Amino acid sequence: MENKHKGLRMSSTKINSIVQVGLMASIICVATFIVHIPSFMGVVHLGDSMIFLAAVLLGRKKSAMASAIGMSLFDVLSGYVYWAPFTFIIKGLMAFIAASIVYRKKYEGENVWNNLLAFSIAGIFMIIAYYFSGAVLARFVFAKTATLNQAFILALKDVPGNISQALAGIIIGVPLSLTVKKALERSNISI
Repeated sequence: MENKHKGLRMSSTKINSIVQVGLMASIICVATFIVHIPSFMGVVHLGDSMIFLAAVLLGRKKSAMASAIGMSLFDVLSGYVYWAPFTFIIKGLMAFIAASIVYRKKYEGENVWNNLLAFSIAGIFMIIAYYFSGAVLARFVFAKTATLNQAFILALKDVPGNISQALAGIIIGVPLSLTVKKALERSNISI
């Protein structure tokens, strides 16, 4: 009888990973809902700080999935459906970039300066990626009569908001990620 259900069982490691990604995706989505300010074509929010937290706590793959799911879920639930595919890719890559730098060489997510570097590079990537995505949406969705040059000019309106969003994410994310990581280690909780 046991062999019959052998294929249906998942290892506790896989289940643990699914729970971690799901929980962090929920935290990212809820944090984005709590503080968000509509901007020209999108929204400015504090969810990036949770993406940076995910990068430190979960590493590359799991933080990328949690960030992609959590942020695109926010877009879908809050009426920014056009942004969801872009967000899925951008926020997933943002977390992946941050985690790759956070855990490079001998670093283990516990160095303030390395985390600051990681979050800054990931934030710059996000600003540039949303600028180009905004131009695509401006050209083909929001202002269909706009030329490509006009679409790039229209997309500039969201750059200051994305810069402030990245800065807020970094300012909150650096101390928060270090504090939570140390607290989990002191409590002997492994992720």
